[in-house]
Amino acid sequence: MFIAHRLGMHPSTVGRVLRRHRVALLREIDPVTGTVIRATRRSAQRYEHAYPGSLVHIDVKKLGRIPDGGGWRAHGRSEKVRGRGVGYDYIHTAIDDHSRLAYAEIHDDEKGVTAAGFLDRAVAFYAAVGVTVHRVITDNAFAYRHSHAFCDVLATQWITQKFIRPHCPWTNGKVERFNRTLATEWAYSRPFTSNSARAAALPAWLDYYNLDRHHLGTGGTPIDRINNGRGQ
Repeated sequence: MFIAHRLGMHPSTVGRVLRRHRVALLREIDPVTGTVIRATRRSAQRYEHAYPGSLVHIDVKKLGRIPDGGGWRAHGRSEKVRGRGVGYDYIHTAIDDHSRLAYAEIHDDEKGVTAAGFLDRAVAFYAAVGVTVHRVITDNAFAYRHSHAFCDVLATQWITQKFIRPHCPWTNGKVERFNRTLATEWAYSRPFTSNSARAAALPAWLDYYNLDRHHLGTGGTPIDRINNGRGQ
């Protein structure tokens, strides 16, 4: 606002110019030296690993369960559905950095043993299409950083683990973006009338995402990139 006022320009115009030149916001820099003192909400550089399996992003998406008969998305926010919360589903997700090939499972929690089982099955899923997982990246949740079960799977599968920078979830941006797509195109794509109906729709949506849905970042489908990247 300060710069816009001094230049007689609209704040949004100034904001676009600053973003174009990757200039930090005033609140993120030291007023004397100009040194960035707060992390920005995006990485300065985008990256992509060179071959399938080089890095797999892992995360958990928490979703409210749907009561039998449907929740507020089916009936609106009324007294009829008020207070009908029935807990949460925890969608454990994985996405290959190079190809965007994704895998997901629905669970009752995000504990270490659950995360470990998911990782083991995710590795098998990628192996089934000829991809060996070499590294995974996760946030700093207890299940990923301190669970013996999760670490045992990593060691057994000879997988190197990487962690995002604390308080910087965008470091794990590909799985964060996948979780938003999953929510929009599967979980909230229509007013499901039961939690089991929504769960039953997940495998078909994952097949569509991996086999038919073109990804803007790669110019094709995830399975196309897997096929093109074999042997590297």
